[in-house]
Amino acid sequence: MFEQKLILNNLDDIKRIVEIAKSMDYDIELISDKFTVDAKSITSVFTLDFTKPITIRAHCENNGNLIKQIYPYVSKQGKK
Repeated sequence: MFEQKLILNNLDDIKRIVEIAKSMDYDIELISDKFTVDAKSITSVFTLDFTKPITIRAHCENNGNLIKQIYPYVSKQGKK
């Protein structure tokens, strides 16, 4: 499993994260406070609070491709 904090500043950022999630063949979730949603569902994703960092959680072993694609959205405070 892989987790990383993201900053999504606008609608284009949110849509891009959903596109990235849809392109992966494993489950990916977005987490805000106590809410966890399917990152592949744009409708679910829009229920989250984007005024603060969002955690992305990927259920996979090899996450190199995901890491490269989400790098522009990684929170500077949340880098691991």
